[in-house]
Amino acid sequence: MKLLIIIGALISTQCLQTLAEFSADDCRELGLIKSQLFCSSCNSLSDYGLVELKEHCLECCQKDTASDAKLKVYPMAVLEVCTCKFGAYPQIQAFIKSDRPAKFPNLTIKYVRGLDPIVKLMDAEGNVKETLSINKWNTDTVQEFFETRLEKAENDDYLNTNRV
Repeated sequence: MKLLIIIGALISTQCLQTLAEFSADDCRELGLIKSQLFCSSCNSLSDYGLVELKEHCLECCQKDTASDAKLKVYPMAVLEVCTCKFGAYPQIQAFIKSDRPAKFPNLTIKYVRGLDPIVKLMDAEGNVKETLSINKWNTDTVQEFFETRLEKAENDDYLNTNRV
């Protein structure tokens, strides 16, 4: 009898855990994109006074890797965007028009007619390994992404490395 109660408790716990995670449609209704949301982002919501969103965020997020050290780092990246869409993506325009891209010599900005902003991460031979939509990112997110996912390029130009 005890064994039956224990099995029943385990099954009901598993069902509750399964039901606790929202579907992609549920997350979309909450304004969250499940495929693009990482749990580390949810943990920083309290920094912005958005504690009430944290519970739903954690139910819609993807688990991050154990640490940033395990993130795949790429030698090159291409940010592709259409200038005709700058009005729809002012944060991406602000990043591109600022001095921030100059901090990443292994980043290329490519203007492709009609394209929403994307980032292509490449290996040393120039083969595309990952493609990410960045249409909801702000300028700080774009910069942080490149700081963590692009290899640090060695810059031998004395004038660039010793600017005052």
